[in-house]
Amino acid sequence: MTDLVRIIGIDPGLRRCGWGVIETRGNRLSFVACGTLTPPTDLPLAERLSLLFAGLGELMDRFAPDEAAVEETFVNKGPQSALLLGQARGVALMTPAQRGVAVFEYATNLVKKSVVGTGHADKVQIQAMVKILMPTADFKGADAADALAIAICHAHHRVAALRLKASA
Repeated sequence: MTDLVRIIGIDPGLRRCGWGVIETRGNRLSFVACGTLTPPTDLPLAERLSLLFAGLGELMDRFAPDEAAVEETFVNKGPQSALLLGQARGVALMTPAQRGVAVFEYATNLVKKSVVGTGHADKVQIQAMVKILMPTADFKGADAADALAIAICHAHHRVAALRLKASA
């Protein structure tokens, strides 16, 4: 596959939802854009989810990705945190799917291993490797860097992921 493919990576979160857009042609990766959506924490949950949906929708419309990659949820703060994050993750999965964009999910450890080489990398290591892989990337914070790492992971695994999706 040598055609240009635009990928949006999404690091779901209700307080901070990172996003990163890259392009891949064969094994060549290019940075497009990244950032973080931050719905106000003082709003009711439904309004925060609505703002997250609107923000992701605007990104889908602006960058027109061909594929979306979303990180699977890893929570170690308790059931209430897991429930809230799961709702934000649902919005992150649904928004591209609603626009006909194929959505792929990746475990946190696979993202880290794909980008850094070890599944137990910390945020500083991820940011450093994303900067090496995409020197023009201008991310301000871990959430946008994580989203770019998710997109990079998908770029590395997309051929196998597409085969798996086709056979399901």
